Amino acid sequence: MKDFKDMNEIIKAENDKKKIIRIYIAALLAVQLLAMPLTGCAMAADSTSTATDASGTSASVVAMADDGEETNAETSVVKTSQSSGDSLSLDNIFTERDLQQTADLSEAKEIALTSGKNVTISKAGVYHVTGSAENVTIIVDAGDEDKVQIVLDGVSITNSDVPCIYVKNADKVFVTLTGSNSLSVTGKFTADGDTNTDGVIFSKDDLTLNGTGSLTVNSTDNGIVGKDDLKITGGAYSITASSKAIEANDSIRIADGSFTVKAGTDGLHAENEDDDSLGYIYIGGGTFSMNVGDDGIHAVSLVQIDGGRFTISAAECVEGTYIRINGGTFDLSGRDDGINAAKKSGAYATPTVEINGGTLNITMSAGDTDGIDSNGDIIVNGGTISVTGNSTFDYDGAAQFNGGTIYCNGQQVTSIPNQMMGGRGGMGGNGGMNGGNGGNMGDRMGGRGRRG
Repeated sequence: MKDFKDMNEIIKAENDKKKIIRIYIAALLAVQLLAMPLTGCAMAADSTSTATDASGTSASVVAMADDGEETNAETSVVKTSQSSGDSLSLDNIFTERDLQQTADLSEAKEIALTSGKNVTISKAGVYHVTGSAENVTIIVDAGDEDKVQIVLDGVSITNSDVPCIYVKNADKVFVTLTGSNSLSVTGKFTADGDTNTDGVIFSKDDLTLNGTGSLTVNSTDNGIVGKDDLKITGGAYSITASSKAIEANDSIRIADGSFTVKAGTDGLHAENEDDDSLGYIYIGGGTFSMNVGDDGIHAVSLVQIDGGRFTISAAECVEGTYIRINGGTFDLSGRDDGINAAKKSGAYATPTVEINGGTLNITMSAGDTDGIDSNGDIIVNGGTISVTGNSTFDYDGAAQFNGGTIYCNGQQVTSIPNQMMGGRGGMGGNGGMNGGNGGNMGDRMGGRGRRG
């Protein structure tokens, strides 16, 4: 359990950093307010931001004050149990507001889109957006402490080379879906200075998508990109992207939703190039239909799946350094590996596939393929696993079969076979129902070379 405790400690440390920064900023603001003359205290409740189109034409947008929710920074975020070493769960990585599927529109600012005119949101608040338009970007450029909620209500935006929603700065942005919405970028993305804005929705800060509506995303590059944490807790998404469908730096956290994905590379991709202890994926529920060119679900560090329904056709359906499956129903069709644990993160000593529950049906293409492949260990504590293919299991370390049911090419087994360096995996293998190190020498010494 040490690896999961490390992940919780990492998440806690990241949020502690955010708290320190917010406390420091709040102290500076307090000093500035004390220094202001009393006459300066009567400030207007609303302020005005500016929307500009490409020609420089401006339109005013009234920016609402903060709605007051979650004012205690990160109060309900990441309530991890350090003492018990518990892994991630729905109630420790989502806030109450993340999980709310409707927005309070009683004080929302109404925004009707007009072709050729960008909308810039500079203050916290709720913004109700309607209309169809071309060459329009909803830009969020607010304060470091500002929470912005954008309610898309029957919105359709088609752009040629820039994101439809671009979060430059905020504490956190919520995109809440109502009705049927569509966002598309049809040409090659144009960078914003040093920022490679390569997603139809592109956010530099924390982003949550939720709601009761639907969103169709079409992209010549990536679909939805978050450079911090990206959460999805509701809504129906149809994403077609030439590259990745959903990408984030620090984490992708999904509580619920419906996802139909066609992507040139990965369906879900989490990777932080500066810190390989981040870049993790958590899925607590939802329905996923993915047909992708590379990986269905790819995380540099941890992939944890507690529930959901997954139909994935990919080169590798699930990939990470530590893969933990606690529940869910999986129909996986792989052209390379069905599930693959490989050393991508220094946060974990050993690449591991751990299966504690769920129903997994894995069908592999012919050739040099593996159903469940670990460059380290495989641990099966529960669930029902059925693998069809030339190599059903392949691992470099140890295997533990402590519970559950395993079928290899339709035959129930009592130990985990190991393809490793050999030909087709047999019924021997490494570790029976109570662990151990049995092993089939023919599996280890036969004809097929081990992939890296």
